[in-house]
Amino acid sequence: MPLKHLFKAMLNWQIDKNPGKRYIKNHTISIEGKSDLQLSAAKAFKGDPSLHNPEDLLLSSLMSCHMMSYLYVCSLHHINVLSYTDNANGTLETDETGSGRFVEVNLHPVVTIDNPEQIELANTLHQKANELCFIANSCNFKVLHTPTCTVNESLT
Repeated sequence: MPLKHLFKAMLNWQIDKNPGKRYIKNHTISIEGKSDLQLSAAKAFKGDPSLHNPEDLLLSSLMSCHMMSYLYVCSLHHINVLSYTDNANGTLETDETGSGRFVEVNLHPVVTIDNPEQIELANTLHQKANELCFIANSCNFKVLHTPTCTVNESLT
């Protein structure tokens, strides 16, 4: 029987007091016990470019979840990960109706390990991490990986 986990968040938005203006899209997401998130729409959709937007958060969620899944599978294979960075990008397509969707996300993880004999295994484990990633499993678009693995034996 699957275990179920419930996550809760609260959104708060109020109309801007300047009459005649289009809706300002800035809003707050609150999650109990955590700092509030100030969000807006993406700049391309008339939002405040200084704030995070839902597209930023989706991409961030995929990167973060993949990293945590990857660190888990590396621990199962006794790979000592010394550092992990990612510079991801996602493609969002919109149509003439204003509707849109992500069609692809590309993760570019750069992993540093301490054992040169484990580089090939470390690179292949990204596929297993993708299979375990809760967020990737919830998406209806491709999540691709172009991993790089380097060795730094002096950091151990």
